[in-house]
Amino acid sequence: MKDVSKKTASLRVARAQATLHCFPATVAAIRAGNVPKADPLATAKVAAVQAAKNTSLIIPYCHQVPLDFVGVDVELRESSIHIYTEVKAIWKTGVEMEALVAAGAAVLTLYDMLKPIDEGMEIGSVKLTEKKGGKSDFKVADLSRFRCAVIVASDRAARGEREDTSGKTIKERLESLGVAVVEYTIVQDEMALVRNELIRLCDEVAVDLILTTGGTGVGPRDVTPEATQEILDRPLPGVSEFLRSHGQQRTQYSMLSRGTAGVRKKTVVINLPGAPAAVHESLDALLPWVFHVFPMMKGEQHEEGFNHSGRG
Repeated sequence: MKDVSKKTASLRVARAQATLHCFPATVAAIRAGNVPKADPLATAKVAAVQAAKNTSLIIPYCHQVPLDFVGVDVELRESSIHIYTEVKAIWKTGVEMEALVAAGAAVLTLYDMLKPIDEGMEIGSVKLTEKKGGKSDFKVADLSRFRCAVIVASDRAARGEREDTSGKTIKERLESLGVAVVEYTIVQDEMALVRNELIRLCDEVAVDLILTTGGTGVGPRDVTPEATQEILDRPLPGVSEFLRSHGQQRTQYSMLSRGTAGVRKKTVVINLPGAPAAVHESLDALLPWVFHVFPMMKGEQHEEGFNHSGRG
Protein backbone atom coordinates (compact mmCIF):
# COMPACT_ATOMS: atom_id res chain seq x y z
CA MET A 1 0.00 0.00 0.00
CA LYS A 2 1.07 3.58 -0.57
CA ASP A 3 2.06 5.43 2.60
CA VAL A 4 -0.44 8.29 3.05
CA SER A 5 0.47 9.08 6.66
CA LYS A 6 2.08 12.37 5.59
CA LYS A 7 -1.05 13.60 3.85
CA THR A 8 -3.68 15.84 5.40
CA ALA A 9 -7.33 14.91 5.44
CA SER A 10 -9.57 16.87 3.09
CA LEU A 11 -12.97 16.48 1.51
CA ARG A 12 -12.72 13.87 -1.21
CA VAL A 13 -15.54 13.42 -3.72
CA ALA A 14 -15.77 11.07 -6.68
CA ARG A 15 -18.45 10.20 -9.19
CA ALA A 16 -18.67 7.27 -11.53
CA GLN A 17 -21.18 5.77 -13.90
CA ALA A 18 -21.91 2.43 -15.54
CA THR A 19 -24.22 1.40 -18.39
CA LEU A 20 -26.17 -1.78 -19.07
CA HIS A 21 -27.51 -2.21 -22.60
CA CYS A 22 -30.63 -4.34 -22.86
CA PHE A 23 -33.81 -4.96 -24.87
CA PRO A 24 -36.59 -2.36 -24.66
CA ALA A 25 -38.83 -5.12 -23.29
CA THR A 26 -36.48 -5.47 -20.32
CA VAL A 27 -36.84 -1.82 -19.41
CA ALA A 28 -40.61 -2.15 -19.79
CA ALA A 29 -40.61 -5.14 -17.41
CA ILE A 30 -38.71 -3.13 -14.80
CA ARG A 31 -41.13 -0.24 -15.08
CA ALA A 32 -44.09 -2.62 -14.73
CA GLY A 33 -42.56 -4.51 -11.81
CA ASN A 34 -42.60 -7.80 -13.76
CA VAL A 35 -39.03 -8.94 -13.03
CA PRO A 36 -38.87 -12.46 -11.50
CA LYS A 37 -36.07 -11.58 -9.04
CA ALA A 38 -37.89 -8.86 -7.09
CA ASP A 39 -36.95 -5.17 -7.50
CA PRO A 40 -33.65 -4.98 -9.43
CA LEU A 41 -33.17 -1.24 -9.01
CA ALA A 42 -33.48 -1.22 -5.22
CA THR A 43 -31.24 -4.27 -4.96
CA ALA A 44 -28.62 -2.71 -7.23
CA LYS A 45 -28.54 0.42 -5.06
CA VAL A 46 -27.94 -1.65 -1.92
CA ALA A 47 -25.22 -3.60 -3.72
CA ALA A 48 -23.52 -0.36 -4.72
CA VAL A 49 -23.47 0.95 -1.15
CA GLN A 50 -22.13 -2.34 0.21
CA ALA A 51 -19.46 -2.52 -2.46
CA ALA A 52 -18.28 1.03 -1.84
CA LYS A 53 -17.89 0.34 1.88
CA ASN A 54 -15.92 -2.84 1.18
CA THR A 55 -13.68 -1.62 -1.64
CA SER A 56 -10.48 -2.31 0.30
CA LEU A 57 -11.53 -5.98 0.58
CA ILE A 58 -12.00 -6.23 -3.17
CA ILE A 59 -9.13 -4.12 -4.53
CA PRO A 60 -5.92 -5.21 -2.72
CA TYR A 61 -4.02 -1.93 -2.61
CA CYS A 62 -6.92 0.33 -1.71
CA HIS A 63 -6.87 1.91 1.74
CA GLN A 64 -9.70 1.49 4.19
CA VAL A 65 -11.51 4.80 3.90
CA PRO A 66 -14.16 5.97 6.41
CA LEU A 67 -16.90 6.95 3.97
CA ASP A 68 -19.27 9.78 4.84
CA PHE A 69 -21.70 9.30 1.96
CA VAL A 70 -22.55 6.90 -0.85
CA GLY A 71 -25.26 7.96 -3.29
CA VAL A 72 -26.70 5.89 -6.15
CA ASP A 73 -29.08 6.98 -8.91
CA VAL A 74 -30.47 4.74 -11.65
CA GLU A 75 -31.91 6.05 -14.92
CA LEU A 76 -34.00 3.92 -17.26
CA ARG A 77 -33.81 4.71 -20.95
CA GLU A 78 -35.40 3.04 -23.96
CA SER A 79 -32.84 0.25 -24.27
CA SER A 80 -30.31 0.89 -21.53
CA ILE A 81 -29.93 1.40 -17.79
CA HIS A 82 -27.52 4.02 -16.46
CA ILE A 83 -26.10 3.95 -12.93
CA TYR A 84 -24.58 7.06 -11.32
CA THR A 85 -22.66 6.82 -8.06
CA GLU A 86 -21.21 9.49 -5.79
CA VAL A 87 -18.91 8.89 -2.82
CA LYS A 88 -17.66 11.39 -0.22
CA ALA A 89 -15.11 11.12 2.57
CA ILE A 90 -12.98 13.48 4.60
CA TRP A 91 -9.74 11.56 4.43
CA LYS A 92 -6.14 11.45 3.20
CA THR A 93 -6.73 9.57 -0.03
CA GLY A 94 -9.24 9.77 -2.85
CA VAL A 95 -12.45 7.79 -3.23
CA GLU A 96 -12.55 7.26 -6.97
CA MET A 97 -12.12 3.50 -6.59
CA GLU A 98 -15.03 3.40 -4.16
CA ALA A 99 -17.24 5.19 -6.69
CA LEU A 100 -16.11 2.89 -9.51
CA VAL A 101 -16.57 -0.28 -7.46
CA ALA A 102 -20.03 0.91 -6.44
CA ALA A 103 -21.02 1.50 -10.07
CA GLY A 104 -19.54 -1.84 -11.13
CA ALA A 105 -21.33 -3.75 -8.39
CA ALA A 106 -24.64 -2.09 -9.26
CA VAL A 107 -24.42 -2.94 -12.96
CA LEU A 108 -23.37 -6.53 -12.20
CA THR A 109 -26.30 -6.88 -9.81
CA LEU A 110 -28.67 -5.65 -12.49
CA TYR A 111 -27.19 -8.12 -14.96
CA ASP A 112 -27.68 -10.97 -12.49
CA MET A 113 -31.29 -10.06 -11.73
CA LEU A 114 -32.29 -9.43 -15.33
CA LYS A 115 -30.57 -12.32 -17.10
CA PRO A 116 -33.65 -14.62 -16.80
CA ILE A 117 -35.57 -12.26 -19.11
CA ASP A 118 -32.78 -10.89 -21.29
CA GLU A 119 -29.90 -13.03 -22.54
CA GLY A 120 -28.67 -10.29 -24.88
CA MET A 121 -27.62 -7.78 -22.23
CA GLU A 122 -24.23 -6.15 -22.49
CA ILE A 123 -22.36 -4.18 -19.84
CA GLY A 124 -21.02 -0.95 -21.28
CA SER A 125 -18.40 1.37 -19.88
CA VAL A 126 -17.72 1.78 -16.19
CA LYS A 127 -15.94 5.11 -15.86
CA LEU A 128 -14.98 7.86 -13.46
CA THR A 129 -16.68 11.14 -14.34
CA GLU A 130 -15.47 13.53 -11.61
CA LYS A 131 -13.12 13.64 -8.66
CA LYS A 132 -12.20 16.28 -6.09
CA GLY A 133 -9.79 16.58 -3.21
CA GLY A 134 -6.08 16.64 -2.55
CA LYS A 135 -3.30 18.23 -4.59
CA SER A 136 -5.09 17.67 -7.90
CA ASP A 137 -7.48 20.50 -6.97
CA PHE A 138 -4.75 23.06 -6.41
CA LYS A 139 -4.65 25.55 -9.25
CA VAL A 140 -1.73 27.95 -9.43
CA ALA A 141 -0.43 28.16 -12.96
CA ASP A 142 3.27 28.67 -12.32
CA LEU A 143 4.90 28.42 -8.89
CA SER A 144 8.22 29.54 -10.37
CA ARG A 145 6.98 33.12 -10.37
CA PHE A 146 7.11 33.23 -6.56
CA ARG A 147 10.20 34.48 -4.71
CA CYS A 148 10.75 33.03 -1.27
CA ALA A 149 13.21 33.33 1.60
CA VAL A 150 14.23 31.03 4.45
CA ILE A 151 15.36 32.27 7.86
CA VAL A 152 16.96 29.90 10.36
CA ALA A 153 16.84 31.17 13.94
CA SER A 154 19.47 29.25 15.89
CA ASP A 155 22.32 30.33 18.14
CA ARG A 156 24.33 27.17 17.54
CA ALA A 157 23.87 27.17 13.77
CA ALA A 158 24.74 30.88 13.60
CA ARG A 159 27.98 30.22 15.54
CA GLY A 160 28.83 27.27 13.29
CA GLU A 161 28.53 24.76 16.14
CA ARG A 162 26.07 22.60 14.24
CA GLU A 163 25.00 22.25 10.64
CA ASP A 164 21.56 23.52 9.76
CA THR A 165 19.30 20.84 8.30
CA SER A 166 15.83 22.31 8.83
CA GLY A 167 16.41 25.44 6.76
CA LYS A 168 18.00 23.40 3.97
CA THR A 169 15.00 21.07 4.02
CA ILE A 170 12.66 24.03 3.51
CA LYS A 171 14.81 25.35 0.68
CA GLU A 172 14.93 21.97 -1.07
CA ARG A 173 11.18 21.40 -0.76
CA LEU A 174 10.35 24.83 -2.18
CA GLU A 175 12.77 24.39 -5.05
CA SER A 176 11.31 20.95 -5.81
CA LEU A 177 8.04 22.77 -6.58
CA GLY A 178 9.84 25.18 -8.88
CA VAL A 179 9.74 28.04 -6.36
CA ALA A 180 12.73 30.39 -6.38
CA VAL A 181 14.48 30.67 -2.99
CA VAL A 182 16.29 33.98 -3.30
CA GLU A 183 17.58 34.23 0.29
CA TYR A 184 18.67 31.68 2.89
CA THR A 185 19.99 33.19 6.11
CA ILE A 186 20.94 32.02 9.60
CA VAL A 187 20.59 34.41 12.55
CA GLN A 188 21.02 34.10 16.29
CA ASP A 189 17.98 33.89 18.56
CA GLU A 190 17.88 37.62 19.20
CA MET A 191 14.68 39.65 18.89
CA ALA A 192 16.35 42.49 17.03
CA LEU A 193 18.20 40.20 14.61
CA VAL A 194 15.14 38.17 13.69
CA ARG A 195 12.93 41.25 13.46
CA ASN A 196 15.38 43.20 11.31
CA GLU A 197 15.89 40.28 8.93
CA LEU A 198 12.14 39.90 8.51
CA ILE A 199 11.74 43.61 7.79
CA ARG A 200 14.61 43.58 5.29
CA LEU A 201 13.19 40.63 3.36
CA CYS A 202 9.67 42.07 3.38
CA ASP A 203 10.42 45.70 2.65
CA GLU A 204 13.68 45.75 0.69
CA VAL A 205 13.89 42.36 -1.03
CA ALA A 206 10.08 42.16 -1.25
CA VAL A 207 9.87 38.38 -1.37
CA ASP A 208 6.46 36.74 -1.60
CA LEU A 209 6.91 34.20 1.20
CA ILE A 210 9.22 33.89 4.21
CA LEU A 211 9.44 30.59 6.06
CA THR A 212 11.31 30.70 9.35
CA THR A 213 12.49 27.68 11.32
CA GLY A 214 13.51 27.59 14.95
CA GLY A 215 12.83 29.65 18.04
CA THR A 216 9.13 28.73 18.32
CA GLY A 217 9.27 26.79 21.60
CA VAL A 218 9.24 27.97 25.20
CA GLY A 219 12.98 28.12 25.79
CA PRO A 220 14.54 31.29 27.19
CA ARG A 221 16.02 32.13 23.76
CA ASP A 222 12.93 31.27 21.68
CA VAL A 223 11.76 34.65 20.37
CA THR A 224 10.80 34.06 16.74
CA PRO A 225 7.01 34.37 17.30
CA GLU A 226 7.42 37.66 19.20
CA ALA A 227 9.71 39.08 16.53
CA THR A 228 7.27 38.04 13.83
CA GLN A 229 4.24 39.47 15.58
CA GLU A 230 5.98 42.84 15.89
CA ILE A 231 6.37 43.26 12.13
CA LEU A 232 3.05 41.86 10.86
CA ASP A 233 0.27 44.03 9.44
CA ARG A 234 -2.33 41.25 9.53
CA PRO A 235 -2.24 37.86 11.26
CA LEU A 236 -3.10 34.54 9.61
CA PRO A 237 -4.08 32.52 12.68
CA GLY A 238 -5.57 29.70 10.63
CA VAL A 239 -2.15 28.78 9.24
CA SER A 240 -0.46 28.30 12.62
CA GLU A 241 -3.56 26.59 14.02
CA PHE A 242 -3.54 24.14 11.11
CA LEU A 243 0.17 23.40 11.51
CA ARG A 244 -0.30 22.61 15.19
CA SER A 245 -3.35 20.47 14.45
CA HIS A 246 -1.50 18.56 11.74
CA GLY A 247 1.47 18.03 14.06
CA GLN A 248 -0.72 17.04 16.98
CA GLN A 249 -1.94 14.01 15.04
CA ARG A 250 1.68 12.84 14.85
CA THR A 251 3.21 13.95 18.16
CA GLN A 252 1.74 15.48 21.30
CA TYR A 253 4.70 17.87 21.47
CA SER A 254 3.13 19.91 18.69
CA MET A 255 0.99 21.67 21.28
CA LEU A 256 4.12 23.34 22.64
CA SER A 257 4.89 25.20 19.42
CA ARG A 258 4.16 28.94 19.51
CA GLY A 259 4.69 29.64 15.84
CA THR A 260 2.65 32.39 14.22
CA ALA A 261 1.89 33.56 10.70
CA GLY A 262 0.71 36.68 8.95
CA VAL A 263 1.17 39.27 6.24
CA ARG A 264 3.43 42.33 6.07
CA LYS A 265 2.70 44.47 3.02
CA LYS A 266 2.71 41.86 0.22
CA THR A 267 4.82 39.25 2.00
CA VAL A 268 3.48 36.23 3.86
CA VAL A 269 5.52 35.14 6.90
CA ILE A 270 5.10 31.70 8.49
CA ASN A 271 6.99 30.31 11.49
CA LEU A 272 7.90 26.62 11.36
CA PRO A 273 9.36 24.62 14.25
CA GLY A 274 13.08 23.94 14.45
CA ALA A 275 13.12 20.13 14.69
CA PRO A 276 13.78 18.50 11.30
CA ALA A 277 10.89 16.02 11.66
CA ALA A 278 8.50 18.83 12.57
CA VAL A 279 9.68 20.85 9.56
CA HIS A 280 8.93 17.94 7.23
CA GLU A 281 5.45 17.56 8.74
CA SER A 282 4.75 21.29 8.52
CA LEU A 283 5.78 21.39 4.86
CA ASP A 284 3.53 18.40 4.12
CA ALA A 285 0.64 20.42 5.53
CA LEU A 286 1.53 23.75 3.88
CA LEU A 287 2.63 22.87 0.38
CA PRO A 288 1.44 23.67 -2.16
CA TRP A 289 -1.86 25.00 -0.78
CA VAL A 290 -0.39 28.00 1.02
CA PHE A 291 0.32 29.62 -2.36
CA HIS A 292 -3.43 30.16 -2.78
CA VAL A 293 -3.01 33.13 -0.43
CA PHE A 294 -1.40 35.21 -3.19
CA PRO A 295 -4.35 35.39 -5.62
CA MET A 296 -6.52 36.06 -2.56
CA MET A 297 -4.31 39.01 -1.59
CA LYS A 298 -4.76 40.41 -5.09
CA GLY A 299 -8.53 40.20 -4.78
CA GLU A 300 -8.83 37.55 -7.44
CA GLN A 301 -11.92 35.36 -7.47
CA HIS A 302 -11.76 31.89 -5.94
CA GLU A 303 -11.98 28.92 -8.26
CA GLU A 304 -15.52 27.70 -8.73
CA GLY A 305 -16.46 24.99 -6.27
CA PHE A 306 -17.15 21.39 -7.16
CA ASN A 307 -20.80 20.62 -7.72
CA HIS A 308 -21.69 17.92 -5.21
CA SER A 309 -25.16 17.19 -6.53
CA GLY A 310 -26.57 15.94 -9.80
CA ARG A 311 -25.06 13.58 -12.31
CA GLY A 312 -21.71 13.51 -14.04
